[in-house]
Amino acid sequence: MIQVIRAAQEQDRKQAFKIREQVFVEEQKVPREAEYDTFEDSANHYLATIDGVPCGAARWRTTESGVKLERFAVLPNYRNRQVGEQVLKAVLQDVQTEQPGKKVYLHAQLPAVNFYRRNGFVTEGDMFTECDIQHYKMTLAG
Repeated sequence: MIQVIRAAQEQDRKQAFKIREQVFVEEQKVPREAEYDTFEDSANHYLATIDGVPCGAARWRTTESGVKLERFAVLPNYRNRQVGEQVLKAVLQDVQTEQPGKKVYLHAQLPAVNFYRRNGFVTEGDMFTECDIQHYKMTLAG
């Protein structure tokens, strides 16, 4: 069973950071200093588990442009098992409750664009590169 919680407790945040470390820093070779930033303390973090095993993470934060969803990560052995979708649903539910009417956007890695399209996002603008990874800005449709 997939469970998604807001990682408000320190131990839950550490688990979320560990997942991000594994996916972004180790697997995708994102520099550690680019993965962790000044928004860690102000962002809202999430942790997903399957049968109690930590397997997914995400965060969101408010910006001048609206609400930015970030750092969606699912461990390799748990991909294509609805973890990402459950995390996204939990995050969007909280965002729409806490920040009603605000624009919701994200920077999707190229392989994740169709995932976000299926979940109501549309691409905006041209492809760009962050940390040597191709992305599209995507916005949650009306």
